[in-house]
Amino acid sequence: MLNPKIENDVINIKGSKFMYVWMLLATVGFLIGCLILIINGLKFDSYYSLFYLGGGLIFTPFYLYITLWSLPGFIPGKVLLTIMRGENGMIRWKKGTVYIKNIRNIALVRNPFNLINDIVIETFDNRVIKIRTYNLINDLAYQMMVDQYIYPYMTENSRMVWDRKVDLIKLKEVARYERAEQKM
Repeated sequence: MLNPKIENDVINIKGSKFMYVWMLLATVGFLIGCLILIINGLKFDSYYSLFYLGGGLIFTPFYLYITLWSLPGFIPGKVLLTIMRGENGMIRWKKGTVYIKNIRNIALVRNPFNLINDIVIETFDNRVIKIRTYNLINDLAYQMMVDQYIYPYMTENSRMVWDRKVDLIKLKEVARYERAEQKM
């Protein structure tokens, strides 16, 4: 599901190979489908040709838009974020750094503008940080990542907020993940 590269206390999070294939099929597949609709619509050999042409012309800009927003995620070996474990642990990504102890709330939120999931972190100093995932991390992988690598180093209040969000029963049934006992 998730593709972490663990070296000592540094964890580089990359998108899963399954999600790379899924996103590639979704973006390119829909564009090819729209192109086929336009080509068949331009032949005018069926009563449905205008529907083919109209559907292809309407949906092509939408899928082209989604594809262009997703392209930066297809860079081979792209590290979405880096988690440094420990008492002074932090999360680093392309645009900045946040200490794990400074996290008040963390969530996976779909951006309504480009339909791409972002990890949204609210800090105790009232900053809102968005880390783009390019839809390469699914919901279960995100929950396991936070629960396994970030949760042990969060403050007590942040842990209570996370415990209300995460569904450990679903993670156990679907992903066979159980929270390890914390050594703190």
